[in-house]
Amino acid sequence: MVYSAEAVLGDGKVVSIETGKVAKQADGAVVVRCGGSIVLSTATAEKKNRVDIDFFPLNVDYREKAFAAGKIPGGYFKREGRPSDKETLTARLIDRPIRPLFEDWYRCSTHVVNFVLSHDQIHEPDVLAVLGSSSALMVSDIPFLGPVSPIRVGRVDGKLIAYPTCNELESSDLNLTVVSSETAIVMVEGSANELSEDAIIEALQFAFDQAQVLNACQRDLLEKVGKTKRMPEETEEVKLFRNGEPVDHEAFFVQQEPRIQAALQNSDKMLVSENLSSLKEELSGQFDLEDQAQQALFSACFKETEKRVARNLILNERRRNDGRQTDQVREISSEVDLLPATHGSALFTRGQTQALATLTLGTTLDEQKIDDLEGESFKSFMLHYNFPPFCVGEAGFLRGPGRREIGHGNLAERSIVPVLPDEDKFPYTIRIVSDVMESNGSSSMASVCGATLCLMDGGVPIKNPVAGIAMGLITEDDQYAILSDISGLEDHLGDMDFKVAGTTDGITAIQMDIKLTGFHFEILKEALEQARKGRLHILDKMLEVISKPNPDLKPHAPRIHLMKINPEKISVVIGPGGKMIRSLTAETGASIEIEDDGVIKIFSSNLDSLQNAVERIKSITEEAEIGKDYWGVVRRVEPYGAFIEILPGTDGLLHVSRMASYRVENVTDEMKLGDKVLVRVAEIDSMGKVKLTREELMREGKVEAKKEPEEKPNTDRNRNRPPRRDDNRRFSRSTHKKRRD
Repeated sequence: MVYSAEAVLGDGKVVSIETGKVAKQADGAVVVRCGGSIVLSTATAEKKNRVDIDFFPLNVDYREKAFAAGKIPGGYFKREGRPSDKETLTARLIDRPIRPLFEDWYRCSTHVVNFVLSHDQIHEPDVLAVLGSSSALMVSDIPFLGPVSPIRVGRVDGKLIAYPTCNELESSDLNLTVVSSETAIVMVEGSANELSEDAIIEALQFAFDQAQVLNACQRDLLEKVGKTKRMPEETEEVKLFRNGEPVDHEAFFVQQEPRIQAALQNSDKMLVSENLSSLKEELSGQFDLEDQAQQALFSACFKETEKRVARNLILNERRRNDGRQTDQVREISSEVDLLPATHGSALFTRGQTQALATLTLGTTLDEQKIDDLEGESFKSFMLHYNFPPFCVGEAGFLRGPGRREIGHGNLAERSIVPVLPDEDKFPYTIRIVSDVMESNGSSSMASVCGATLCLMDGGVPIKNPVAGIAMGLITEDDQYAILSDISGLEDHLGDMDFKVAGTTDGITAIQMDIKLTGFHFEILKEALEQARKGRLHILDKMLEVISKPNPDLKPHAPRIHLMKINPEKISVVIGPGGKMIRSLTAETGASIEIEDDGVIKIFSSNLDSLQNAVERIKSITEEAEIGKDYWGVVRRVEPYGAFIEILPGTDGLLHVSRMASYRVENVTDEMKLGDKVLVRVAEIDSMGKVKLTREELMREGKVEAKKEPEEKPNTDRNRNRPPRRDDNRRFSRSTHKKRRD
């Protein structure tokens, strides 16, 4: 049987969900459609529940099929290869909201797969994949505690839009994806153009309300399908034994709370880890841990006690394990210009989190080419985030970037984009690399701070400095505590990871993951306000090191000069078969790029080379100006005048009547082919033809006359003299008629 349900969002967009038609052997499969965009989402899980692990083995994939946009993949093999960054980011977008919503006992390996089957270039398929994943889990027998529904929010001219089209997003100052359950927001991901906290809260509330329409649609589909969810298997209760006798492990770990609290209370992450490991090893020696189930139970009890102790310390004593107050930011230090060979560098340290950010500038040839379902595009700003094993004191392998590195880099990149200078003012390709040197919470926000510092150090004229802060939340019944600048321990044990980046004027990027089934919007407002204060504090510390972008680029940084020429002159710069531009490049050492609209980009790492190329192109493409003098070369001689090349590719006519301050009988008396002569531009007609003169130059003494000027008749005495008969040729036909009459 095929079942379907449909929802209509506030502005009339229709979203439909269908199941029972395709992929029927999956535990759950749906097809989600909005306009001409269609996504297939499936959920499949192993039947046997694993009790030997203490984590949930969930894997989420998202793939964009090239045929969905009527394209054939590029490359040699002509088929889809490894996932692109966008596909990886979308997989994370799906994973984050659904992962906390499975039953605690559930440990079956689960795979959620999303295929984009059709993309109409109007409706974005990524949010449809989030909706489809939740729906596929809902209609399956997998114990999923959904539904959850995504709403992408745009804002055009101050109006909020749900599921904005691709064109609407281009003119939007907000791009926010909010995933909500029936009781709360569970995930937020987005960027903004320095919007206020109030504007973000309004968008979140709008998204939550719109999501309930889609949640109701999923409930409607579930009622039609009616699958029974899996239940936990009855297993023999696992007990801990000491010397062969069973032990009340819950009471035992309650007794150990003071020791665990003492082990936690230190600002040094590595020392805390060592203390906990030593204590855990000591306590485990008191039990007969003979099999994996008992070992897993002991580890789970120890982790639960550690979590309970740390949370109670914050809620009851308003004190964190490192001694800070709830709104206190760790000590901050920064340094810029520490790597002499880079185009900009900065080292940002906050507590035990440290990021080394470096800047590299390039030309449009260095832009990243992106070929996806939306078509071919180019990206001129990149921020790459690396998380080597040594930053957390581990011995590991250096491999390509994983999902976490791609996700964190994208968050930091989106934080910086709104403050970058316009391309017409700063036409560089910009790459920032953030290498995490130490990590103890929120290395992505440290990367934002480091990126800002290295941009200013490199002389990039950013509009505003950006800082980022990670917020946390601890809740228990009616008690709650909002934490500023969370450490790794607080991130792991807390109920919320809320990252906010922005300037003094507003928010540029936001990311939030919530492990709760619900909390009040007032807490969210309070968290945003506390984040604003923390962000401003971090900005103040950063600006103590460098208050504004340096006025110039580094001496060894590449230079780009923009100039605009008449598009008709492009062929002159290129020359026949590219001869001229090759010559310019070889002789000046500069790289030259010419666009169809006449914009020329000249690139060189040497300032003298750049200036040489600029002057050469100016001389080649210079256009004649009325009243300006030029040295030109006689290219052609005619009875009525001479054609003189005054600029490359620009000839002007020097008429015989304007050739001298006296009467010239023969042009060849004054001009010969190849002569170099000084002329002045007298006029340029509507067709662009240039007319030259030498009369004024002779009178001014700039040009030597070849014979004495003839004495002119007294014009005052002869002003009223009637024209001579042979002057009649200068009159029109009507004048002749009048004179005869």
